[in-house]
Amino acid sequence: MRIANVRILVQVVFVLLFVACLYLMAAPRIQGYVVSVFLEADPLVSLTTMLSTGHLYHVGPSGLWLGIGILVGTVLLGRAFCGWVCPFGTLHHLMHWLGFPRPAKNRLAGNRYRKVYALKYWILGLMVGMAVLGTLQIGLLDPIALLTRSVTDVVFPVVDVGLRAAGLEGIHPSATPAFSGAVLIGVLFAALLALNLVIPRFFCRVLCPLGALLGLFSRFALFRIHRDPDSCTGCNLCSKGCEGAAEPEATVRLSECMVCMNCVEDCPHGSITYRFLPPRERAIAGTTVGGRRAMVAGVSGLALAVLLRRSGGNLQESKERGFIRPPGSVPEEDFLARCIKCDACLNVCPTNVLQPAGLEAGFEGLWTPVLDMKNGYCDVTCTLCGRVCPTGAIQRLTPAQRQGLEPRPDGESGPIMIGTANHDRGRCLPWGMDIQCVVCEEVCPVSPKAIYSRTVEVVTRDGQTKRLKQPYVDATKCVGCGICEHECPLRGPAAVRVGSLIPTI
Repeated sequence: MRIANVRILVQVVFVLLFVACLYLMAAPRIQGYVVSVFLEADPLVSLTTMLSTGHLYHVGPSGLWLGIGILVGTVLLGRAFCGWVCPFGTLHHLMHWLGFPRPAKNRLAGNRYRKVYALKYWILGLMVGMAVLGTLQIGLLDPIALLTRSVTDVVFPVVDVGLRAAGLEGIHPSATPAFSGAVLIGVLFAALLALNLVIPRFFCRVLCPLGALLGLFSRFALFRIHRDPDSCTGCNLCSKGCEGAAEPEATVRLSECMVCMNCVEDCPHGSITYRFLPPRERAIAGTTVGGRRAMVAGVSGLALAVLLRRSGGNLQESKERGFIRPPGSVPEEDFLARCIKCDACLNVCPTNVLQPAGLEAGFEGLWTPVLDMKNGYCDVTCTLCGRVCPTGAIQRLTPAQRQGLEPRPDGESGPIMIGTANHDRGRCLPWGMDIQCVVCEEVCPVSPKAIYSRTVEVVTRDGQTKRLKQPYVDATKCVGCGICEHECPLRGPAAVRVGSLIPTI
């Protein structure tokens, strides 16, 4: 069997595995499956999380050590992850093959190395610099996080609508979720795919910070591509199918080679081989970004991290003013040092209450998860979001730990409170319009109920006396689940809304 066919088969297997993981993630299908394995195995996630938090956060049996394993494999085999495993890379490969067929002469020209390919190393330097100061922004362009976010927020909902229109079961068991900001996420995803019409595997060659990281490690690869100059006739056919524009017809650029093996098969004279420790004088091990430029990129990342943090103001005060994080989230500053914006928690959420943040969390918190009670509510027995979080931004809890029936890993006791409900008495039916309504009290899930009523007598406009139940909130019992806000019968802004925690004395 041709090597190319073996590679394509391996790529298809990993793409199907990636899609299967996201499909199983849609609650309640998770049932203990290790569905975040691709995110945990991402070396860029491992490295930047270690820099931003100071340690590798363990999740489940493997934690982020899988990413370290990928780096070890890169030192052994080169950038094989990019050419054989990465599902986003495979998608770009497919889009280029479908949308940009060209004669061999044009393919040769398109696979020449260009200076713009060094941009990914600058992006990597910026993101590493930001991670050093605790601002984790790799999820914006990391291929695994970006693909997970795009499939969760855009692809799955679109496919789900199509399946339900055809009378079939949707991807999500209950209803098709809707996500704010999905248009922007979808436009970015489509634009990255469309750029394959300009340059083959544009994202992989120009923008991918994970590819840049693996490129730095592949310079030390023990197995690598080698061209024998004695048997080479200079036909340049080896470059027509090169996925990384590594220029195998000249001096192979190890940092760009994706080990696709196309050059090995395309060479009619057998001059290209993949072998153990070939002579280094026939390979370019480094990149076009020298040490001083790398330092500039890192320092720029430090400066950008400071600007992002300043733009958000005081993190805790900002959070208290405008948004609520998922239950089990670590403190805001630590949360931003861990969250990679993959939106896996959005995919697993059974009520669609989790949404990608816009600018309410500042530029630093773009596309991180927040709760929007207009879309759903946070089930007090649900802890799925913590089970799929690959970096520990959302802690892994049991339902009993969340409800305060068992001690939590952080040593705290009592139920997890993420917010406090409060009534807008001008809109609340019993308070502002003398109309009986007890919906918020009825749906309150905690025991004893956080929302309770007091029976009062009111004098209506026409002078009649009327008995009503007016709702109150016990801030010591409210956990901020938001079911009262979601189920409020008023259209528009609900009469009861969940805001930041109210200190109790």
